[in-house]
Amino acid sequence: MLRTSTTCRLQPWLLLALSLAAGANAADFDFEGHGIVRDDGNLIIGDRVVHLFGIYMPETNRQCRRWETPVRCAERGVLALDFIVEGFIRCVERGHNADGSVQATCWKGRSSFDPGTDLAAYLIERGWALALPNAPFEYHALERIARTHEIGIWGWPVDSVTMPRR
Repeated sequence: MLRTSTTCRLQPWLLLALSLAAGANAADFDFEGHGIVRDDGNLIIGDRVVHLFGIYMPETNRQCRRWETPVRCAERGVLALDFIVEGFIRCVERGHNADGSVQATCWKGRSSFDPGTDLAAYLIERGWALALPNAPFEYHALERIARTHEIGIWGWPVDSVTMPRR
């Protein structure tokens, strides 16, 4: 008899814990869908144009993937993003831009059991993007590591800029 009353007392706590866990999983992402990389480095997910939050992708030499049909030509950072974005992308909205697009942190392969790959961190880690001042600390650390190892844009020699004589 004591066992039955103990079980009855635990059931509301168990139900509360399960409902909180289910609610947390449902609220993890603001939107999700199949991601398409545009030539400017932004994503199209559903009917949204998405800028990856906290990064800037500088212009680099354009390269072409001639083994693809049709041939895809874009900046190196865009091609790196296109390489990782295949299929389902999950995002958390961080803000809106004046043009109606959204800023978001997005992951490939993120689930309850897998942290997935943060797309912005992926680009920074490979030296194809820079962390903006409002970016998370992790992004700044990854940028510093990429600079130290001279990866991506940090590995290219920079031409000196001289002013023309008048």
